[in-house]
Amino acid sequence: MITEALHYDDMPSPVGPLRLVVDAHGLRQIAFVQERHPKTLPAHATRSPAAVAPARIQLEQYFAGDRQQFELPLHPLGTPFQLTVWQALAQIPYGETTSYGELAQRIGQARAVRAVGAANGRNPLPIVLPCHRVIGSNGQLTGFGGGLPTKRFLLSLERALPAGDLFDD
Repeated sequence: MITEALHYDDMPSPVGPLRLVVDAHGLRQIAFVQERHPKTLPAHATRSPAAVAPARIQLEQYFAGDRQQFELPLHPLGTPFQLTVWQALAQIPYGETTSYGELAQRIGQARAVRAVGAANGRNPLPIVLPCHRVIGSNGQLTGFGGGLPTKRFLLSLERALPAGDLFDD
């Protein structure tokens, strides 16, 4: 069996260390190293700062406030439904938020709000596919793999923190 080459490296960020994983097709994963359910790397993955450098540079620019859109080849792995949701995430403009219900409507699945939420929660490319921009219909911040303080930070960076957020975790 041939296994695809995977390369990774960790980078510091204002929200804690991030692990970037790439394959021959593009950026495959951004993981919060300290998240509740850490992702493990396959044994054949090799550390390669050079391979992840384009993603790292663009993420550094984003955190510095110098980048609003990412221009990277992406290769998230998921079901067809998840890929549809993740493509819709990519269409949420910088500095704006949407609700799970609105996102479900955007993909033509208005009744699939919970499924959209589940797909959002499995997004392998947070920040680049901006799942942090999806909030509750009441304006409250809802779950995020990197934690609510991270979600709050990202929305504040983009000046998109909803007025209804009570800063409660």
